[in-house]
Amino acid sequence: MDQSPAHPHRKIIHIDMDAFYASVEQRDNPEYRGKPLVVGGLPEGRGGVVATASYEARKFGIRSAMPSKKALQLCPHALFVRPRFAAYKDVSQKIREIFSRYTDLVEPLSLDEAYLDVTTDKLNIGSAIDIAKQIKQAIKDELQLTASAGVSINKFVAKTASDINKPDGLTFIGPSAIEAFMEKLPVEKFFGVGKVTAQKMKNMGLHTGEDLKKLTEDELTKNFGKAGRFYYQIVRGIDNREVQPHRETKSLAAEDTFPYDLTTTEEMEAELDKIAQTVCNRLQTYQLKGRTLTLKIKYSDFKQITRNQSFPAGFNDLETVCATAKRLLAATEPDDKKVRLLGISLSNFNEPTPKQKDEKRTDQLMLPF
Repeated sequence: MDQSPAHPHRKIIHIDMDAFYASVEQRDNPEYRGKPLVVGGLPEGRGGVVATASYEARKFGIRSAMPSKKALQLCPHALFVRPRFAAYKDVSQKIREIFSRYTDLVEPLSLDEAYLDVTTDKLNIGSAIDIAKQIKQAIKDELQLTASAGVSINKFVAKTASDINKPDGLTFIGPSAIEAFMEKLPVEKFFGVGKVTAQKMKNMGLHTGEDLKKLTEDELTKNFGKAGRFYYQIVRGIDNREVQPHRETKSLAAEDTFPYDLTTTEEMEAELDKIAQTVCNRLQTYQLKGRTLTLKIKYSDFKQITRNQSFPAGFNDLETVCATAKRLLAATEPDDKKVRLLGISLSNFNEPTPKQKDEKRTDQLMLPF
């Protein structure tokens, strides 16, 4: 990517569709419009999880990845529908066709969001803000949906900006405003900062980017590992990652950090059911099947382990994902251990060669520790 003085800054747009699955359902089904709608597993089902909630449902505190039964408790009159992944993928393709009118440098993050590098755009518009406005209008006119956009000089700030004025928002954060913006940003809004890390930061008196900025790179790295180096740079507005238009999906994962430590196998298996549902939804969204499942466990003392199992053929069904994750969990002898986080990821999406299949038949049930 040319970063010569003639192009001192990139022009990056992050587009994020608003409540995507739910918005498609409300567009296609007038009877859902204006009502609290939950797309995901049904509450009467076992281990159902919210994939997306409409803005009407979010007013009741319903959020993605929440158990559907909890969502029903928060809003007893909510409507629950199963996801139609084929429909969402079709709409996503049309959105990407709109993007391609302006640039070929598009990096999809999922069906409903993407980065665009419009440093040089196909239509010679020049202004990233104007391009973002045109894209939003095209999505509204052609697909009857709304999107929010963030515009800045790097990926991190653009992505953060797109979340500020949802739904149907457009936020520009220019070069001169980035450091002040980052200083005011709450630590939980930083990329890669989950609930546990955010709480650890707050316990250290770190509540905003301005607080993080007071620590040296060594101090941040000592406390937060490799991520500390990223925090040190990003709080100063430095993010040199390029938009990668041909990024290959190598794994899909979901994890959850719990408000209290899990101490029984039953509790852990119940949480794995929910996490597995989220992973399977994502696999089916992208029509991917993985051959390797990895279980991630973090204990109360922050020690972390992973266990994995590979199969001769790809899979994305809930039964296999759940059974494999629980089998890997059992091999760690979980009883009487305090678990604060569980995660499941699927990888190895490419089909193996016939020779690899033959080799795998002899050892497919081995658990490499």
